[in-house]
Amino acid sequence: MKATPLLSLLVIAGLAAASGPALAQVPGPTALGGQKVLTLISRDPPGVRCNNNIQIAAELSNIYKIPVVVVPVSQAGAGAKAPSVYYGGQLLAQDGGDFNGMVSYQMIADVLEIEGAPRQEQQGRLMEVKKDFETLKTSIKAAEN
Repeated sequence: MKATPLLSLLVIAGLAAASGPALAQVPGPTALGGQKVLTLISRDPPGVRCNNNIQIAAELSNIYKIPVVVVPVSQAGAGAKAPSVYYGGQLLAQDGGDFNGMVSYQMIADVLEIEGAPRQEQQGRLMEVKKDFETLKTSIKAAEN
């Protein structure tokens, strides 16, 4: 089986995170009920990049049964950076470091698939709303031109 460039990038990012000072303690549980936790560290109040990560977590929760914890940076401990994203005990993205703190839906979904995260029996409606919203945005942009 041929490794995808994204998977290779995630492995390299994971190794880089494990070898550097970014091995900071995850602020909160790394697992709940035997399942890894997706932990987001956000700004106080959330900044634009933090909101993006929170939106991604919401979209993932519509498909996967994953515990999600959002921790404000002021409660995350000394040296914490926002935005940051952890899955279990692994740092996936951090402000000023890997992916500059921003994750994408596909990046995390790929990790969840590899890890075998359980799926929701029925997909949530958030993705339906997003599709309608994107259609509305497209029609507004077309009208402006």
